[in-house]
This record gives sequence, structure tokens and C-alpha cells, in this order.
Amino acid sequence: MRKISLFIAMSLDGYIADREGSVDWLRGQDNDGEDMDTYSKFAESIDTVIMGWNTYHQITTELSPEEWVYQDFTTYVITHRQRTSTEKIRFTDREPVDLARRLKEESGKDIWICGGANIVSQLVNEDLIDCYHITVIPTLLGSGIRLFGKGKQEIPLRLLHAESYNGMTDLIYVRR
Repeated sequence: MRKISLFIAMSLDGYIADREGSVDWLRGQDNDGEDMDTYSKFAESIDTVIMGWNTYHQITTELSPEEWVYQDFTTYVITHRQRTSTEKIRFTDREPVDLARRLKEESGKDIWICGGANIVSQLVNEDLIDCYHITVIPTLLGSGIRLFGKGKQEIPLRLLHAESYNGMTDLIYVRR
């Protein structure tokens, strides 16, 4: 069975975007500091991405408007907007939990939950996330879009790996 992984960055106080929804604070403490490429290793293990409309819109209009950066994967964008799907980008109005459960049963590599917070909360509440790969950014935002909202239950985790570079800390947890 395929695994579902959350691979995301958050501020030290637990936000994935600031008050305006911006992520321009996603950087280490030094502009010329060394950053590690943890994404490339992670990307080798997946072939499917799930994201919400706001994440998709931010990628295509702000972060990478000239090129779809996830062209090596099949991406499911959860939205109620009517859009035409392509071979690599599939727009769907399925509930995130139903979609994740269906995709887990299919053959293939693992599944990446790219965002947003609402999708993450729904999957956490159903205990569907197998691996939490979280990069903590050395910034306190004070408010914004919180990564983890109120949960339905405790989910015990086991730390597999922790690594720091340029003020950022990568944490990888799996369910116990």
C-alpha cells in the first residue's frame, strides 16, 4: 500500500503562510547560508501530489507562473471550480479523505500532501498521514494560516530524523 507524506515548511510558531497568504518568508537565517536540497531526495519516493486550489493558484500565479514545477508527478487539485484536467494535473471536487484513501489503494509510489491547511487537517483527523516531513523556518509570524488546527485525537509519532542548516530544522516523523 502506498504511503501518504506531508512535506511542508512552517514558521517556528506553526504557520504555513502569513496573514495575506504569502510564503515569501520561507528562507533560512542567512541569505548566503547553505541550504540543503531535501526536496530532491523526497521527490524520488513519490509520483502523486494532492493540493488544494489556493496552493495550486499560488504556485501558478506567484511562485512559478512560467512553468509547472511538478511535471514529473500526477497532481490532484481539490477544488469546486470547473477546470479542464490534463494528463498531469487533475482537478477534482472529491473529498480529500476519499481521494487519499482511493489513491492509497492504487499501485505506484508514495503520495505527497503539498497543502493547504484544510486538506492537511482533514487527513490528520482521519489519521491518514504516514510520514510528517516538516521544515521549521526561523521566523515567528504571529498569525496567518496555521498548519495544524484542532485535531480529533492524539496521534503519537516517532522521530526518524532531525537535521539543521542555515537556521532551519528538518524533522521527519512517522506514526508509532
